[in-house]
Amino acid sequence: MTTPDASPLVLVVDDTPDVYRLLKVKLRHEAIRVEHARSGADALTMAHSHKPDAILLDIDMPGMDGIEVLRLLKVDPELHDIPVLMLSAHSSPEHKTTTFELGAVDYITKPFEFVELQVRLRSALRVRELIALLAQRAQLDGLTGLWNRAFFDSNLRQCLARSERHQHALSLALFDIDHFKTINDMYGHPAGDHVLSSVARTLQRECRGTDYACRYGGEEFAMIMPDTDASEATLVCERIRAAIERMEWPGAPGLRVTISAGVVGERTPRRESADVWVKEADRCLYQAKHEGRNRVVRSPGVAIRPANQGGTECSAAA
Repeated sequence: MTTPDASPLVLVVDDTPDVYRLLKVKLRHEAIRVEHARSGADALTMAHSHKPDAILLDIDMPGMDGIEVLRLLKVDPELHDIPVLMLSAHSSPEHKTTTFELGAVDYITKPFEFVELQVRLRSALRVRELIALLAQRAQLDGLTGLWNRAFFDSNLRQCLARSERHQHALSLALFDIDHFKTINDMYGHPAGDHVLSSVARTLQRECRGTDYACRYGGEEFAMIMPDTDASEATLVCERIRAAIERMEWPGAPGLRVTISAGVVGERTPRRESADVWVKEADRCLYQAKHEGRNRVVRSPGVAIRPANQGGTECSAAA
């Protein structure tokens, strides 16, 4: 999959090395990277490991042919969105119909004109990029620019699965703006929206590049922190809490904004559902509210709080 600082990756699937070398030479002036798979099995393996942005797939290969590879690509949830351009010496309508029905985006007949191939490949990559942008926009909260609840739900499940599989640490934090209804009542909803946006910017600024800051709903926010245990996550959340407490609001004299947070984390996550993690973090958040707000409570460790404020450990009884 393309990253912001990487060129699109194109996987060429052809059992003839000369075809790959020729395509690589002809495409050398395109802003892309090119990799080669020599068989259908290799193509599926590399598609999973490399997540290419487009695949040039030859139909006529020994063993698993291109049509079978295409079928397997399109039934795989992780791979079905990758645009596949078929390459074939066959020009019959039956071959074209079969591949288009299976989900190919284009069909190029050999011997092909390289200029035509370049144009069609550019078109497929451009559509891929636009679809990715639309998908990302659908996962962003319109007011704050953070990831939205749908992204949070999906990403937390994925992070839990990866952390359990690789035995990496993982932490989750839920944040809630203290007395937010009072802010809206006293200063108006535009001021409340400004507070939400400012808190969101603080989360983005204070979290690490590997964290996922999300708007959970209303005045609640969430942060998923991969490769982070509960102690480390608590320090991150305390830094966020302190930064928000220090904020000044020139357009709203007398306004003071604070947040409360609940943190749950594991060094080696167990086989638990996302709902269990959310409920545990929410229980710690409730305890932070109960203990006086403007604090971070960790499960099952100690509460991190401003100086001279009381607090207790998050427990099942909280």
